Amino acid sequence: MTAMLSDPSPDAVRIDRTASDVVLIVDDVPDNLAVLHDALDESGYTVLVATNGDSALQRAAQAVPDIILLDAVMPGMDGFEVARRLKAQPETGHIPIVFMTGLTETEHVVAAFQAGGVDYVTKPIKPKEVLARIVAHVQGARLARQARNALDAFGHATMVVRSSDGRVVWQTPLARRFLQDYLGCREPVVPQAVLAWVRTQSARHPDSREPVTMTIVQGARRLVFALHEQTGDGEWLLVMREASDASAIDALTHAFRLTAKEGEVLYWVVKGKTNRDIADILGSSPATVKKHLEHVFEKLGVETRTAAAGLAISRVGQLGHR
Repeated sequence: MTAMLSDPSPDAVRIDRTASDVVLIVDDVPDNLAVLHDALDESGYTVLVATNGDSALQRAAQAVPDIILLDAVMPGMDGFEVARRLKAQPETGHIPIVFMTGLTETEHVVAAFQAGGVDYVTKPIKPKEVLARIVAHVQGARLARQARNALDAFGHATMVVRSSDGRVVWQTPLARRFLQDYLGCREPVVPQAVLAWVRTQSARHPDSREPVTMTIVQGARRLVFALHEQTGDGEWLLVMREASDASAIDALTHAFRLTAKEGEVLYWVVKGKTNRDIADILGSSPATVKKHLEHVFEKLGVETRTAAAGLAISRVGQLGHR
């Protein structure tokens, strides 16, 4: 059953995201909401609605919809400002926004894209056209989300930073967590120290063979930044990885679909430890370690410790940078 919610509250209905994609419609005209709601409902979407900018921001933060249909002209906070605020928040910045507008002048279309919109439809709304746009943008957003999650699964937190002001254009969930944990960043802007490093490194000659990395130390953990290629005008791709025993074990576990204990055993094999050494570290017996290692060999498709270590190092890059 779809949900048509118009008044954000702490008791908002739970949304079953496995059943359908979630669409948030923002419009101050009830007739427009009704037409779109009926069309989306019949097509199997879960529909949320908001009638003003403030409630749109609340609803988006609560439900994190798959896509937002946003009226450009509303009393109070207009759609352009709503979009800018949504894009400024890490939790909602990835949501594709399709503007709905009766304004077709070039400056209004440009304003929609500058505010963060991915598309726009003109009023009066044609439901079939809106549905076609939703399908295209939701699929694109889903593929992008899967790609970001895949990067995170291997411990490589990725983001794109604008060198002019340090704003994070996009980032993976793990990158957001690293920035918060290590640098206390709550807004999508990197600290001045990181920005200065990006500017310095991006100005280097492209043939420079010097390592383009920076490390931030926090106790026993290290966060390593690596500057990769330019992705746009003044925008640069950064990859972060956490260098610690725990993060490396977690990366091995994900990379080879190991159990937590198998990941630990493989990690210490890479470090050159014997079964007895590993047993002492893990507080178990050498026989138990041997059994775990047999399972690791089977999952990796190898027969020796050397082969297992070599495959682990080649698959999980952070193991080679300790």
